[in-house]
This record gives sequence, structure tokens and C-alpha cells, in this order.
Amino acid sequence: MKRFIEGTDRTQTTLLPESLDDYVAEDNPVRVVEAFVEELDLRTLGFKSIDPAETGRPAYHPSVLLRLYIYGYLNRIQSTRRLEMEAQRNVELMWLTQNLKPDFKTIANFRHQNGSAVRKVCRQFIEMCRQLVLFAHALVAIDGSKFKAVNSRDKNFTEAKLKRRLAMIEESIRNYLRAMDTADRSEPELAQLKKGRLQEKIAALKRQMQELKAVEAQLQEHPDKQVSLTDPDARSMKTRGTGVVGYNVQTVVDQNTHMIVAHEVVNEGLDRDLLTPMTEKAQEATGIKDLTVVADRGYYKGEQILECTQAGANPLVPNSATSNALAAGRFGKRDFIYIARDDQYRCPAGELAIKRFTTIEHGMEIDIYWTSACTRCAMKPQCTTSQYRRIRRWKHEAVLDAMQERLDRRPEVMRIRRETAQHPFGTIKLWMGSTHFLMKTLTHVRTEMSLHVLAYNLKRLINMLGVKGTLAAIRA
Repeated sequence: MKRFIEGTDRTQTTLLPESLDDYVAEDNPVRVVEAFVEELDLRTLGFKSIDPAETGRPAYHPSVLLRLYIYGYLNRIQSTRRLEMEAQRNVELMWLTQNLKPDFKTIANFRHQNGSAVRKVCRQFIEMCRQLVLFAHALVAIDGSKFKAVNSRDKNFTEAKLKRRLAMIEESIRNYLRAMDTADRSEPELAQLKKGRLQEKIAALKRQMQELKAVEAQLQEHPDKQVSLTDPDARSMKTRGTGVVGYNVQTVVDQNTHMIVAHEVVNEGLDRDLLTPMTEKAQEATGIKDLTVVADRGYYKGEQILECTQAGANPLVPNSATSNALAAGRFGKRDFIYIARDDQYRCPAGELAIKRFTTIEHGMEIDIYWTSACTRCAMKPQCTTSQYRRIRRWKHEAVLDAMQERLDRRPEVMRIRRETAQHPFGTIKLWMGSTHFLMKTLTHVRTEMSLHVLAYNLKRLINMLGVKGTLAAIRA
């Protein structure tokens, strides 16, 4: 071992042992976790067991377990068994928990029993960032992403999937019955062995069919005609790939700091009804009413855009452009220019379409326009297959027109949206690993997501201010 750096003899004793604090540098992020939890009023936030019971075994203080969880999610350790292991060998955790070593069951129970309080801690951190004036840039991006639940696709059933599964089982039973007929022509001893194995398989399939019949009865009781056996709140959702059984996680990300100012977990696959709720959460979190809110075309819905505008925000959502006329190569609605002062439309041929009547469609007040010149127009084949090209205009469509004008003036805003909203999802999914959520039911999944968001935001703040700057901001 000559000419190498040599370690200390493992059997060497020391008269003056080193302090545990010496192993944690002044710029170690674990000191930020300690300082942040110290500043929290856990009683006001609603944590249980703040006051110890007079009898029984003494419990761990909630602040110890909260520190443990924040450190774990900050370092990609979400499993309670792994947290138990790390508390016994990780010097940073020994420092953070003052050398306490709770077992995995105690750690897991804390997360189950304090979900609401944990979510308030996440909001408290955003409130602290707001007081630091980090959200002065009034542009946020809304996006959603599908996260896998504990429930596998084989344990999720819709009516179509159940019918396919039952048909496959019936076909398998028929195949096995034909195989039994074939086995009868074999040697008697061999035939008996084959028939025994086939009968076992048929019996197993029949038991599976009975289980699926029970699932079919449950399916009729659910309003969305979908049943998940492992996690009852998980739902099958479409993605760009093969689809996923899980949850739809919504985030609102600040464009300047890239911090998640608001988030929510829902089990609805579509985003169309979530623009206004997420905008209101962002307004409350940042304290800014006139937020510019950017979202992708999946959020485009007239009623939501109107509500968002009435709430004081400035939404920017591109139209989904699902017109059948455009798909068939004919003129789309944007080819017809609305003249507000006359309440008329000018068609591509230069004719004026006037308002003929008003109707109600899907609960919306719609004005119908057309021009009498359609029957003699040379451009009619490019416009409509009907006698007249009818143009529908919603009562509040001026709001949509104003939003489209803002979008046309800022073509770069959708690129900004992608750069702002998609990066946090990629980072958090990387931290989660292939399993994504570890907990079941919507309530507990929301708790787990809050811990991920808190860890992400905490790391963003440390990256911006440094450990010492973050400590000063927390203690200010």
C-alpha cells in the first residue's frame, strides 16, 4: 500500500470522537430541509400527534418524519422500506433525524394519516416563494401528463375490454375441449395425463370467467363504466403510446423560475374542463390576478376560456381545429371574416352572411348566419355540400376572437409553453422511476404528488439562490 492514500484502521479507537455535525458541510442541502421544517407551524397545518399521549409508548414527533420524507423525495427515495434503511446508514439522515431510526410501518402511517397537512406544506412553500417576490413575471404554463398507478392494465376493465377478455376465454375453452377430443386418440396412459392437464386449465378458465362476471356487475354500477381492481380510483387514459392506467397530473409552472406554483391530480383523462380550475389555483398561489396563462390545444373549450377571462386572467390556448370542412379540403370557419359593427360575416367570395336566427346547442346560445348568394356562387364546391353554408357563432365568441388575436401577435408563446411546462414532468418522472405512484386511491396519490412537487420546488430554489441564500430566505 505504499505511495497510496491510506484510510484509518477500522479497529482504531478515538479519545475525542468527531461530532456528527462535522460530517454535514455548511452548504449541504440537508440543512435547508432542517431549516424549512423548523419554520413550519405543524399544529396549524393540521399534523396529527403534535401533543403526545400520556400513556403508551412514546411516538416520534411529526417534524422528524416530515424531515425524513422531504429528504427522501429530494433524493429519489420514496419507498418507506428504503427510508428505514437509509435512516440507519445515511450520515445526512442521522444528522437530520438526530440519529432516530423509525421503522417502515411508522414512516408509512405518517404519510397515510397526514395527507392533508402534507399538501398544505407544499402550498406553504409556494407562499414563502411568493413573499420572496419570485413570481413577479406574470406568465404561467398549464399542462397535464398521465402518471402510472399501482393498478396494471390487466386489472382495469371497461365494457369493451371485458367483452374481449370473455370472448378470449370462451375461445380458449373451445380449443382445450377440441384438444381433449384429440387426446382420446392417443395411448390410454398418455391420454389420461393430457386430459387431466387440460381439465385443470379449463377449470381455471371457468373460475376466471366467474370472476369477470362479478366484475361485469360492478361495471354497471360505476357512472364511467370502468373498474380498477387494485386501485379503485385509477382510470385507463389515452396517451401518445399504448395508453396507461393511472392519473392525470395537472401543473401550473412559472415561466421565470420554472417552479410549480400549483398542481392537482385528477382521474379524468381529458384536460378540457381544467383550464379555469388550474388558473384560479395559480392566481391564489402567486397573488397575481391578471396572469397570462398558456396551455396546449387540449384545453380549448369556449366556456372554460370565458370563465378564465372573467376571472381576470389572459388565456392563450390554440384552437383544436377539428372542422369537418377543413378535413374535406373546404373552407374553414377562419376563412369567413366577422364584421363586428354590422354583425355579419364576409365569405371568401366577398358576399355578406347575415344573422338568420338564434338557437341553443349543447347549452350554448348560437347565432346562425348565411348568405342567399350561396346557390349561384362559383366557389360553392369549395365551401359546402349543402344548399347554404351556415356559419355558427357563439354568443361570447368575441372572447375567443380576442384570444386568437393575442396568439397571432405572440407566435413564440407556444414554444415558451413547451420549454416551461414539460421540463418539470420529465424531471419528476425520472425521479419516480418506472413505477410512478406507489400509493393507492386518489387521496393518497395527491399526497404523494405533493411531496414530489415540494422536493422539485425546493431543489429549484436551491439552484437559484444556493444553499446559504435559501437558508437566509427561509429564516428571514
